[in-house]
Amino acid sequence: MGAGAFILGCEGPRLTRAERDFFAEADPWGFILFARNIEDPEQLTWLTTELREAVGRDAPVFIDQEGGRVARMGAPHWREWLPALDQVRLNRRKAADAMYLRYRIIAHELRACGIDGNCAPVVDLVRAETHDILSNRCYGEDVVKVSDIAGAVATGLVDGGVLPVIKHIPGHGRATKDSHLELPVVKAREKALNVSDFLAFQSVANLPLAMTAHVVFVDIDAEAPATTSPRMINIIRDRIGFGGLLMTDDISMKALSGSLEDRCRDSLQAGCDLILHCNGEMDEMRAVADATGRLAGKAAERAEAALGWRQDPDPIDIAALDAEFESLMTHQAG
Repeated sequence: MGAGAFILGCEGPRLTRAERDFFAEADPWGFILFARNIEDPEQLTWLTTELREAVGRDAPVFIDQEGGRVARMGAPHWREWLPALDQVRLNRRKAADAMYLRYRIIAHELRACGIDGNCAPVVDLVRAETHDILSNRCYGEDVVKVSDIAGAVATGLVDGGVLPVIKHIPGHGRATKDSHLELPVVKAREKALNVSDFLAFQSVANLPLAMTAHVVFVDIDAEAPATTSPRMINIIRDRIGFGGLLMTDDISMKALSGSLEDRCRDSLQAGCDLILHCNGEMDEMRAVADATGRLAGKAAERAEAALGWRQDPDPIDIAALDAEFESLMTHQAG
């Protein structure tokens, strides 16, 4: 029997006894951390060690460390970054090179504290109507350039021993609502999506993990967001060509309706492999574990293949990387 088909958070900077006991029993495939879990490098290293000890294996530990507004680890202990879109626009000619360096440095900081998964690259295309929750986290509006940058971001993470997680497949850029709070509905025709939003994800479809978008694409499935839509998951698998481990965006987000148990079951039945639950609330985590069950079959195979992407970081001179990044941003901007 495989690990639990879910990724869970925890409440604070150290595990409670109740959390340790629950994780030992439920055996989540992985964990995800947020700012509430982080104080300093020593504490964070202890926490990632505790999480793995609770399940008795080298479980992946994820975080959203994009830099800019979405950064769970910040000053004074870790580097601060511009929003991704701002950095790209400041350095259009060498954007991919600079973003590679950015994420190689981020990977170095993550691995030093025991974190080996990062929810990036963000492959959503920015548009005039893109909601503010996402817009400056994107890499641009041009499919070719975004694809190039997304590949560089993923390579920087992998070179640093960190698993990349594509988001938000098959595309969140056209959403005009915040899916944390309500359900976005995209009215673009399928033909337009095929040559824009969906196309951007094709370039990174070989990566090991991806996170779904809680977005309804009316022209394809007017009834369900991509996370719980068999039609949309089929597009992710067959048209976009993503064959890796597919996790939901946070299952507790208000874009989704119905009970937590129904959301989990609907997501798995649609074709997702893993349920992501982030808030660390024990009652909700128990409900997710009970409704979701264990990894098996193709999902278990994809989970094992994803872990195969973990590697020891390539040796680097971090000071030299910092200097190279600063040089690119100073001398190649334009």
